Amino acid sequence: MNSQATPQAVIDAQARVRGCVERSLRRRYRAEQRFRAYGLGATLAGMLFVGLLFFSLISTGYSVFWQTRVTLDIDFEPEALQAGDYTALVRASLRRLFPDVTGRQNLRELYALVSDGAGFELQDRVLADPGLAGTRASLALLAADDLDQLVKGRLDRELPEGERVISDQQLAWLDELDRQDRVHLRFNRVFFTTGDSREPEQAGVWGAVVGSLLTLAVTLVLSFPIGVAAAVYLEEFAARNRLTDLIEVNINNLAAVPSIVFGLLGLAVFIQFFGVPRSAPLVGGLVLTLMTLPTIIIASRAAIKAVPPSIREAALGMGASQLQMVAHHVLPLALPGMLTGAIIGMARALGESAPLLMIGMVAFIADIPGSFTDPATVLPVQVYLWADSPERAFLERTSGAILVLLAFLLLMNAAAVILRQKFERRW
Repeated sequence: MNSQATPQAVIDAQARVRGCVERSLRRRYRAEQRFRAYGLGATLAGMLFVGLLFFSLISTGYSVFWQTRVTLDIDFEPEALQAGDYTALVRASLRRLFPDVTGRQNLRELYALVSDGAGFELQDRVLADPGLAGTRASLALLAADDLDQLVKGRLDRELPEGERVISDQQLAWLDELDRQDRVHLRFNRVFFTTGDSREPEQAGVWGAVVGSLLTLAVTLVLSFPIGVAAAVYLEEFAARNRLTDLIEVNINNLAAVPSIVFGLLGLAVFIQFFGVPRSAPLVGGLVLTLMTLPTIIIASRAAIKAVPPSIREAALGMGASQLQMVAHHVLPLALPGMLTGAIIGMARALGESAPLLMIGMVAFIADIPGSFTDPATVLPVQVYLWADSPERAFLERTSGAILVLLAFLLLMNAAAVILRQKFERRW
């Protein structure tokens, strides 16, 4: 009886074990599937939010690349040219198109169809071609920002007059100009060739772009050699003791310090103590150098550590000194990683605004900076200034400036990838 029951008990025990194992495997498989689903969901959610961000920026800012212009027949009267009153030429052309408009208020609304910068455009045309004096020419001049927003569909013309920034009379004049084929959307070269302005239709990003390039040039010239030298010393020459351990800990901590702290340091040291010009690319570059140095040092040390020890041993075995070994063998092999770290640090510096606000680069700068000591602003600060402006037309310029900034960041990251792929060696 017992001899017959024993095999059956063993079989039942084996079945129970197999059942437990199968249930355990099913739980593990389900847990793995859930983990993969969570990862896929997180990835899709991240892509969705990034897509929404880009959709919002592009849908708001794409129209900045086109600008409304009004074609007028300008009589370049010698008397007005001698007096330098180019705005009077624009207004005279509008009065010829609408001779029935009288009264100061009506004329003010008529003149408001064209930008205040139209007179400067005429001045530039005359300076470029003095032969225009005494002639008549049809020129496409900048429209006012409200008219530009209406043509682009950013303003609803069906709203009651009291809720619109453009009156019914101005709408009628616009329709008449459109009927005469005098209203056109053209590529907005002003946005890419001018500096900041109080008038949205005259505001551009070129001043901020030049300021950013000058600031990054100072940052790169200072931070890259100092960061590489510090990384080489700490990794190849420094003795392992408490002092070097303290330096390494501080470098890692500095990489996590909020950027505005570096702005306060730059304000106290570079401006108040050393007297460096305020709101200049020079002081901006010095502040960003302090901020990017930890990133470059950490990336450079990682690149140096990635060089195989056999390279060092072979160089030393052939009779090279430690300095020759580092200069002729380690640095060339670690250079791709160092360049990548430097470009990533520059990209981070390009997107910073908080430290630059502390040193005065938030000031209104209309002129294009010509040197490292001229007053300047940078792209992130320009975005901040335009986002704080009440005019509706500055909204699309804010998004347009962000798109330009993102294009710069993409180019810098692409340069980092290209440099790494070009110089990197596989071991």
